[in-house]
Amino acid sequence: MPIHGLTVWYNTRCPVCDAGIDWQRNKLLAAVRAGQISFRDINEQPEALAAYGVSLDDVRRRLHATDEAGRLIVGADVAIAIWLKTKGEGWLASLLGNRVMLPVTRFAYDRFADVLFAWNRRKRRW
Repeated sequence: MPIHGLTVWYNTRCPVCDAGIDWQRNKLLAAVRAGQISFRDINEQPEALAAYGVSLDDVRRRLHATDEAGRLIVGADVAIAIWLKTKGEGWLASLLGNRVMLPVTRFAYDRFADVLFAWNRRKRRW
């Protein structure tokens, strides 16, 4: 699969994840059309990130992405990368992605992701 920009992998079976990515994708239509960013459902290609050592449940738990150079990005760092590409949301990336706030942002994202993952498992959204 050729890499043309940021490729974001997420779980469409999670209603919160799906709605959030759908909302963000709609804000990024021009970037999507230009190939600067794409959004992929991990459930359609469960082995897509296996070469990185990433399992299906890893992506169901946290956002994952690959950048233009093929590097893996995980969790809050994916959200920040998306905000950097979204017109009017660079301030959010600067606020939550600066070196002082980034550890707090990652911690908060990971705790929310853990709760959301557990909720989806209880609801059997696989």
